[in-house]
Amino acid sequence: MRAALGLTLALLATRVFAQGDGAETFEDRCSICHVAGGGGQGPNLTGVVGRKAATAPGFAYTPALKNSGLTWTAANLDKFLVNPGALVPGTAMQVRINDAAQRAALVAYLATAH
Repeated sequence: MRAALGLTLALLATRVFAQGDGAETFEDRCSICHVAGGGGQGPNLTGVVGRKAATAPGFAYTPALKNSGLTWTAANLDKFLVNPGALVPGTAMQVRINDAAQRAALVAYLATAH
């Protein structure tokens, strides 16, 4: 019983830590373009996980992203953040997140951004 509780607490702490790291990564690497409420160089990312690509209102997406057919699943976001132009040739997104742990934390954070 104690072992199960300890494991549960460890997993919860890991998730909170990852989300905290994701918030920091977002602030450091993403927020300059992806402004909450819109109006930035990139679209608002609130609710991005599970959303069809290029569908946030009020943003002029590239034709490449509009025609990508993607839905922003965790896996697709991870691939996109490694190399946006490889997944969607012609996208305007240039920022790459090379570190797998940072990407995972960022995607976890984005999944909680409503």
